[in-house]
Amino acid sequence: MSTLVVVGYDDPHKAEEVRFKLRKLQSEYLLDLEDAVVAIKDEKGKVKLHQAVNLTADGAVSYGFLGSLAGLIFQNAAAGAASGALTDVGINEHFMKELSATLSPCSSTLFVLLRRPSSDRERVLEELQGTGGRILKTSLSHEDEAKLQAALSAPRS
Repeated sequence: MSTLVVVGYDDPHKAEEVRFKLRKLQSEYLLDLEDAVVAIKDEKGKVKLHQAVNLTADGAVSYGFLGSLAGLIFQNAAAGAASGALTDVGINEHFMKELSATLSPCSSTLFVLLRRPSSDRERVLEELQGTGGRILKTSLSHEDEAKLQAALSAPRS
């Protein structure tokens, strides 16, 4: 079962920095990310989602196919119906925008969906130590949530 973690930051660039760290941990096989999306709320209050596309060989083929399929769908169907069907992959877009809208302007939110728990939780917490932020939503146990929040809030080592 996948695990959802949503962390809010008071800095508009911080969520992207942390997502970069998570991608690094994934490349070291310490995390198995299913999805990682950054939402930024600008000074006017508008929320923009920044979804990362992992262009591995399989990913490039998959996204290329999905792009072609989307082109065909948009050619032959109403844009609203087609876009609604394509947004249910990964983390729900409506959920991300709705939650991010509650934050203050010039802030960012990191939405992470993990396929399975980390093989080395201590190393992951060490990498995230001192990055700041507050957990907004999660499907972690209360104990794991407390450990993650403590790592985020701890001073950098």
